[in-house]
Amino acid sequence: MFRIRLSLAAAAALLCGTSTWATPAYRLVGAVPLGAPDRWDYVVSDAATRRVYVAHGDRLTVIDPASGKIVGTVEGIQGGTHGIAVSPLTGEGFTDDGSAGVAVAFNLRTLAVTRRIPAAADADGIVREGSTGHVFVIEGDPASISVIDPRQDKVIATIHAGEKLEYAASDDSGSVYVAGEGNGDLIKVNARSNRLVAHWPAPGCSSPHGLAVDSKGRRAFLGCANAVMVVMNIDDGRVVATLPIGRGNDAVAFDARRKRVFSSNGADGTISVFRQLTPDRYEGLEPIATQVSGRTMALDPITGRLFVPAAETDPSPTQGGRRHVRPGTLKLLMFDPAD
Repeated sequence: MFRIRLSLAAAAALLCGTSTWATPAYRLVGAVPLGAPDRWDYVVSDAATRRVYVAHGDRLTVIDPASGKIVGTVEGIQGGTHGIAVSPLTGEGFTDDGSAGVAVAFNLRTLAVTRRIPAAADADGIVREGSTGHVFVIEGDPASISVIDPRQDKVIATIHAGEKLEYAASDDSGSVYVAGEGNGDLIKVNARSNRLVAHWPAPGCSSPHGLAVDSKGRRAFLGCANAVMVVMNIDDGRVVATLPIGRGNDAVAFDARRKRVFSSNGADGTISVFRQLTPDRYEGLEPIATQVSGRTMALDPITGRLFVPAAETDPSPTQGGRRHVRPGTLKLLMFDPAD
């Protein structure tokens, strides 16, 4: 189930124009049963708290990655959780209630909800910007971004983007980048002035979702619904590479230590992997077999471990419809680099 079949590897190799994959591969090292509810979204691995946070329906499920055990939950978020960010300076975490249009602050030690902060409907991805410490809540359909100061636990600015939005990432040096799903572009935000800096087109990218940033190399990796990843210069918006990925991307990760880029592909049940040779050149590595439905992903920046929530599914009775999740089968899959 977790091994690459020859047919999958061969097809992907042909797609990348090579008959063999560069190594190393990744191996499945654990699967943490999460169970009900059968809904989930983003997952975040936080190096400061040594915890993994999974948006898990009406709660966050919190896992100790060393032991592979659930250590607690953040509960009572009836409208459903999506994004997650951690503020070590204030000892808080943040998630959202997408239906209610609020950001939810919680104590990192006790996991108790401490405040519900009015944001906007369809609150989704959340990212913390390191230089300001501010938390940016991405609101998809309203095309807005609520900026929270964790020291005050309140919204200090609202940024209007003018198009439907998806995930966000920060370079932790004063800028936040957002996947512009509406126009197929990359949006740059000045995190100090809370103003839009640019909308940079990403030609050939349909409905961008996943996003990660290489702060040192000054590159953004944009995962697109049409099975490509667009690599862009985050200083001038130039497209420097377009890479083939699997279907159903909803998350991208960059391993700065190992110089690897990942796309989790829920429709195919794979993670596409690339080695960064230079900021403008990339080499395809062997894809990782996960599980169909594993669309989101997080990376431990120290160990290189990948975390993918996924569940067993059955085909939809309607042609082209979404697959049905088998109740109670959700797990957090963990993959380690072989080297």
